[in-house]
Amino acid sequence: MLNDETIAAIADELVEAGRTRTPVPLLHTRYEGMDVEDAYAVQKLWASRLEAEGRRVAGRKIGLTSKAMQAATGITEPDYGVIFDDQVLANGAVVEWKRYTHPRIEVELAFRLGRDLKGPGVTLFDVLDATDYVVPALEILDSRIEMEGRTIVDTISDNAALGAMVVGGRPVRPHEVDLRWVSSLLYRNQEIVETGVAAGVLNHPATGVAWLADKLAQHGQDLRAGDLILAGSFTRPMWVYEGDTVYADYGPLGTVTCRFV
Repeated sequence: MLNDETIAAIADELVEAGRTRTPVPLLHTRYEGMDVEDAYAVQKLWASRLEAEGRRVAGRKIGLTSKAMQAATGITEPDYGVIFDDQVLANGAVVEWKRYTHPRIEVELAFRLGRDLKGPGVTLFDVLDATDYVVPALEILDSRIEMEGRTIVDTISDNAALGAMVVGGRPVRPHEVDLRWVSSLLYRNQEIVETGVAAGVLNHPATGVAWLADKLAQHGQDLRAGDLILAGSFTRPMWVYEGDTVYADYGPLGTVTCRFV
């Protein structure tokens, strides 16, 4: 495992990369033996640096939960990251494209917790009971580490590639609909680019939230009432460019849209 000084140096490097919009070289090629626990230690310290600057944690994201995303990245295990309050955007948001590095869009469901969830041993049913509502969302992926040749170590250290999220559509109670069968059509500039069904996320998107609660418990953390949890994408990431309009149609759950300028 990496020592504390090395972890601190990496965290500071990533903070600076976020400020300058200049991705740093792959970590796993520079730090021999760096493992998943090192990467989560980097992420935790990186997040604490941003909290010290006044940013507030609003929730968590889960990544790489579907076969579509694992095939797109070549990484075969889930990961998680932190969501800050200034990363939660309203439906119809106008987004500055240059604010992000290599921005891409994913289609997801977000869970708003009504009570705490603490692992280990959290089940899908625990998640449904603890959830206040579920709402459609888009995730904007960002990158503070170069993309080509990434491993799970790089992705975790990079806060699971979270840039921002756009929340919209119709919030529903978790038992009002069959969450496995929530589907979405993802458009870029009036053209359908991706389609997907929420069961692609570990057979049920709430299973991802249960995985997250148990994983956080291994790191001495838990999920709190009021947290917003991005449960994982059920489409491949879609590249977006300056001037693009993104539109996701969730059928009975409404639509989410944003525009990049």
